Amino acid sequence: MKCEEVKADDNTSTRKQFVLLGFSDFPNIQRLLFGVFSIIYVIILTGNSLIIIITRLDKALQKPMYFFLANLSSLEICYVSVTVPRILLNLWTQDRSISRLGCAYQMCFFLMLGATECFLLTVMAYDRYVAICNPLHYPLVMDQKICIQLAVASWIGGVPVQIGQTCQVFSLCFCNSNQINHFFCDIPPILKLACGDLFLHEMSVYVVAILFATFPFMLILVSYSKIISTILRLPTARGRAKAFSTCSSHLLVVFLFFGSASITYLRPKSNHSPGTDKLLSLFYTIVTPMFNPLIYSLRNKDVIAALKKLLPKKMV
Repeated sequence: MKCEEVKADDNTSTRKQFVLLGFSDFPNIQRLLFGVFSIIYVIILTGNSLIIIITRLDKALQKPMYFFLANLSSLEICYVSVTVPRILLNLWTQDRSISRLGCAYQMCFFLMLGATECFLLTVMAYDRYVAICNPLHYPLVMDQKICIQLAVASWIGGVPVQIGQTCQVFSLCFCNSNQINHFFCDIPPILKLACGDLFLHEMSVYVVAILFATFPFMLILVSYSKIISTILRLPTARGRAKAFSTCSSHLLVVFLFFGSASITYLRPKSNHSPGTDKLLSLFYTIVTPMFNPLIYSLRNKDVIAALKKLLPKKMV
């Protein structure tokens, strides 16, 4: 159905502006929410920046595992910067309007960076698989050239598909309302504003979610099933504990990110509710980026040692 066929008198099908309702349901705590999100944003920027700095400066961390960790930290900074500044602006000014083009840009970058995170977490699982299951071949399999190629592929692999998906969503006719009941421009709440037959568009969302989230998640589970099997065969309890410590950090991040994202995008449309969508979105947009540095540093002796060298003794 073409937009012209459903165009209303007030020209709602060709809206040039949306309104992000965000957390408007809680009018009395807008300043409190601004303070909380500001603190979280600073924590994310500081924690992930520290990870990037120490992996660059400390010679003990010049390994593939930490190369990918630095990429993940760089990604998290970009990822939260797509959504959190807009949230802070809306909370402070109470002006929740966003242009159609601005909304499209936000969605596009959010989806591209989300796909990158899925791929990077998968690559990190593969790195741990090779390191633990094939330690003798590890230096050959994960040499510098391969690591760079895997990182580049992770960053650009989802770009064409997510640009196409964004164009597809914003080619729809929006005649129901211009109020997005969410705190950023995401696919499910925007599709609720569209009119006409959305079956093919909804199916394309499911297909992309399966390719970019479910399939990588299954690969990670396969990798870790083999890793756990190998760890259980290690002769010493100390060796098993060290291997489990390294892998459990990554698995915790994986379940936080993939669990919340998969539920959001793969749930049937009838089960979507604004409150649940916002809560789940907080996990993969803000909570995971905030806890990544803590999870990886507090459970990693090499990272803690590097932090002690970098920071003043009173701060560590």
